[in-house]
Amino acid sequence: MKRQNARTLALIVSILTYLVVGAAVFETLESKQEKSHKRRLDARKYELMRKFNLTKANFEELELVVLQLKPHKAGVQWKFAGSFYFAITVITTIGYGHAAPSTDSGKVFCMFYALLGIPLTLVMFQSLGERINTFVRYLLHQAKKCLGMRQTEVSMANMVTIGFFSCLSTLCVGAAAFSHCEGWSFLHAFYYCFITLTTIGFGDYVALQRDDALQNDPRYVAFCFVYILMGLTVIGAFLNLVVLRFLTMNTEDERRDAKQKALMSVGKPRGEVTRLLPLSTSTSSTVVANDTTKAKDLKGAYTEVLHFQTICSCLWYRSKEKLQGSIPTMIPQEMTFSDAYLQQNSNCPHYMDPGSTGCVCSPRQCTSISSITTGLHILSPFNLFKRRSSV
Repeated sequence: MKRQNARTLALIVSILTYLVVGAAVFETLESKQEKSHKRRLDARKYELMRKFNLTKANFEELELVVLQLKPHKAGVQWKFAGSFYFAITVITTIGYGHAAPSTDSGKVFCMFYALLGIPLTLVMFQSLGERINTFVRYLLHQAKKCLGMRQTEVSMANMVTIGFFSCLSTLCVGAAAFSHCEGWSFLHAFYYCFITLTTIGFGDYVALQRDDALQNDPRYVAFCFVYILMGLTVIGAFLNLVVLRFLTMNTEDERRDAKQKALMSVGKPRGEVTRLLPLSTSTSSTVVANDTTKAKDLKGAYTEVLHFQTICSCLWYRSKEKLQGSIPTMIPQEMTFSDAYLQQNSNCPHYMDPGSTGCVCSPRQCTSISSITTGLHILSPFNLFKRRSSV
């Protein structure tokens, strides 16, 4: 199974398991509270119906009116401030639900507005988060240099740590501010900030919905708008740092597989590679492929000598002679020392013309390449020669 398919299957199983575990935990935590709260509300409902002599139909009508009045509790919602607040919740996908268009034209415009605004907003936050990460990485690098640290490179762990504490501090600052302005507890305010900046947006806690705040407190309105946008930027920078790396794993694997296939196709026989290419390409490249294959075969003679240490050193002469008779230009400069070797030792008493075997050494001088390294006085002009592990 391909790595991408295995990862996708593992993610599906993990998400399903995560959903099942989450459902079980939420049921355990919330079920009893829900039942008790429902019993208290029903008791209060029947008490009010008896107190004010209301029928069930009258109570349901009153209940509907109260629900419709709830969005207007903070005052007029569709002035510019309230409309700007609603537009933020649309393009950032927060969607509190505290206000919604009631006209058909407003609903149609909202769909087209979201269709264009959501992708633009996601791209903007992703790009801004990338710039913030680059700036933070630069500042951290300069700080390490100023402190005289040996390792001045900024690691992924450093960036993740800074991003985590930046998100945590943003949530804490918002929780303190909203706890003071909205009258919530710190836990509830922290919960509101988290639900907002992660764009979950349940709508159970919504800022600017008390005491006509949208019209009467412009500074608080401006703070809410700036906090939501800046908080989403910080969260976006952290997600850009951590999550997007995992999102690009499949793309990286596909690219790696393509490279491996290309390398494997190079190693296949010429007939198989030709079948993989278009007809015109394979026809035009036949001559080039033949020349390349021949050159690789000729270079193989030197490769074998360099890798196999128990071959007679005079095979340099035989390989050189073979290559000079075919493609002289293919002989590397560092491999052409056999001529100098033969010229230097032509007056040696042990020198003899190459026979049928091509050996230019006497039996006493026929040594392996490994022994040459211990007797470099034989190749004194070439004392810089080292055994190579590859060509």
